[in-house]
Amino acid sequence: MVQEIGKTRSGLRFGYTTGSCAAAGAKASAYMLLSGEEIRHVKLMTPKGIELYLDIESIERKRDSVTCSIRKFSGDDPDVTDGIEIVAKVQKLTEDGVSPDIRLDGGIGVGRVTKPGVEQKIGEAAINKVPRKMIREAVLDVCTQYSYTGQLQVTISVPEGSELAKKTFNPRLGIEGGISILGTTGIVEPMSEKALTDTIFLEMKMLRETGHRSCYVVPGNYGIDFLKKHLGINEELAVKCSNYVGEAIEDAKILDMKEILFIGHIGKFVKLAAGVMNTHSRQADCRMEILAVHGAMAGASQETVCKIMECINTTEAIQILKEQHLLRPAMKTITERVEFYLQQRAGDNLRIGAILFSNEEGILGKTSFVDELLKRIGDEAKELDK
Repeated sequence: MVQEIGKTRSGLRFGYTTGSCAAAGAKASAYMLLSGEEIRHVKLMTPKGIELYLDIESIERKRDSVTCSIRKFSGDDPDVTDGIEIVAKVQKLTEDGVSPDIRLDGGIGVGRVTKPGVEQKIGEAAINKVPRKMIREAVLDVCTQYSYTGQLQVTISVPEGSELAKKTFNPRLGIEGGISILGTTGIVEPMSEKALTDTIFLEMKMLRETGHRSCYVVPGNYGIDFLKKHLGINEELAVKCSNYVGEAIEDAKILDMKEILFIGHIGKFVKLAAGVMNTHSRQADCRMEILAVHGAMAGASQETVCKIMECINTTEAIQILKEQHLLRPAMKTITERVEFYLQQRAGDNLRIGAILFSNEEGILGKTSFVDELLKRIGDEAKELDK
């Protein structure tokens, strides 16, 4: 039976990620392997700060290993992985050691990375950074509880993963053989369009009602992390817009905001250079076309343009531009087009700007008034805090 773990303001149920399922399954398997006891439920604290109490779907116990599965629950989010089993096998390799050694890999139904540009290296299992951390920490907690200092092999599998992967973007990303184990918070937040756009308006309205007439707008967690780590900015002044850039601008106009500053990863915000104001891939995926055209405008050869068009993600394309010493001029014209379309949507009474970044290169482009906007938003926040 699925436990209720919370709802949005619109009444939609939260779910939990494949990463949470993998970590919970690994924790349960490690516990049964090291304690010798059998359990039917497992607790897991997610990075979001929500504690999950999950049913264990199946258990297989052997002398040197235990395998458990957890059934994925996506809440009210439309997700192809809803209801599938995520299987975690924990096996003893050696029992001698100074401290626990946790080895992690993917099994059947978990994709393998075949091209550069995603979080993991070529040849590795497509288990993203946060789920890897969750799995290791969950198993290490059990090792500490039972003073185990040997080596454990953790293998995550998804029996339905190979078929499900055909319904995802994994083949286009160069991830073959299965799905990815994902999640940055451990919790699935429902992606109903109405609920999301209502939330954007509500978050901005709450800032407006506390005296703010300017704010930051970010698509999601990557933008929040960049705000905090690279710009030293208080995330409480940021509104999450998901893919709905155009709606966020309209909300700012309705609420009579004076200034907003968008801060987003190049993978989403490069689309703004073509006037695309809903950055979801099902609406438009013109990333390579934009990078290729602006690369050509900067002097890229036909061969380079063709290479960019064959890229599977912006990380790979940016690296090509960088190697050809074309990244700076290409980003200059891209940023100019981003500014043109944002200002066109904003009209005359809303000052608007954008920062485009990548995890590898940092800030790639800034529109004309970014530095001024950063100062004005910061000054307003200090004034209201007095």
